Amino acid sequence: AFVYAISSAGVAFAVTRACSSGELDKCGCDRTVQGGSPQGFQWSGCSDNIAYGVAFSQSFVDVRERSKGASSNRALMNLHNNEAGRKAILNNMRVECKCHGVSGSCEFKTCWKAMPPFRKVGNVLKEKFDGATEVEQSEVGSTKVLVPKNSQFKPHTDEDLVYLDSSPDFCDHDLKNGVLGTSGRQCNKTSKAIDGCELMCCGRGFHTDEVEVVERCSCKFHWCCSVKCKPCQRLVEIHTCR
Repeated sequence: AFVYAISSAGVAFAVTRACSSGELDKCGCDRTVQGGSPQGFQWSGCSDNIAYGVAFSQSFVDVRERSKGASSNRALMNLHNNEAGRKAILNNMRVECKCHGVSGSCEFKTCWKAMPPFRKVGNVLKEKFDGATEVEQSEVGSTKVLVPKNSQFKPHTDEDLVYLDSSPDFCDHDLKNGVLGTSGRQCNKTSKAIDGCELMCCGRGFHTDEVEVVERCSCKFHWCCSVKCKPCQRLVEIHTCR
């Protein structure tokens, strides 16, 4: 689910960015964002043409699923997650502005619509991944739709990720599913997050080793123009999953 969503979002993002930077002949800035705004600023500058990027992503990314027949479980799931990826950009568009006036005052300002950084898009989709909904196919009249497998769960929205099959267990080595496992991975003993030994090692525990590292220390600036340092050795603890 996450891979489909982030790939679809990536295509839309890259094409939109190329439109704004003038790298594509068939598109440019979004010229529909013009005039004054209720907030008192003037729409100007180069607003990101996200509509073109989304349309291109739909025609390019979705065609593989539609060619299989969009009524199959997997095609419905993939199409939904593709759209959720694009929604992660659309719903997080932001307004950027530039002030104009004497000595940097903001007597008036011009603004444009810009995409969020792709890191923000990835973070949004990671949150959606953590709360993804397991679904199954159902029929509403003559239309096939995906509904939560557990009827106690609320229906998912267009922005949520959905899945038919759970992810494999990433803790253990499983080459059949392309899973390398976490054995031997370096972890953080003090962290309670996903990089912490407790989570990453999946309850198997971890090894602790002392290793000697060489670092630069006692650095001094010499006129002109170089920095000279001394090599310093210290022992550090390295923790790796069993």
